[in-house]
Amino acid sequence: MKAYRVVGKFPNGKVIQQFSQDVVANDEDEARHRVESSFGSRHRVSRRAIKIASIEQIDPATSTSAIVISAFRDGKSPKPVATKTDDSEEE
Repeated sequence: MKAYRVVGKFPNGKVIQQFSQDVVANDEDEARHRVESSFGSRHRVSRRAIKIASIEQIDPATSTSAIVISAFRDGKSPKPVATKTDDSEEE
């Protein structure tokens, strides 16, 4: 899996909205599919209306997207959150 940055625009009401989205995919075609699918479900935009200007492979360390960070974590799991425990015994 690789990290890609997809840049483009889509119609959002009367405004043409520009976007830049980081995704995890095997190749550029899959990255395009993931972005089109995401905007289609979130904004009800058809795939034909989404104009993608560029798709480029990026270094995962430069991304701030939670999906990319999670996918390329160094294999270290997050530290468990300390919870307050009740050490008293019930009698």
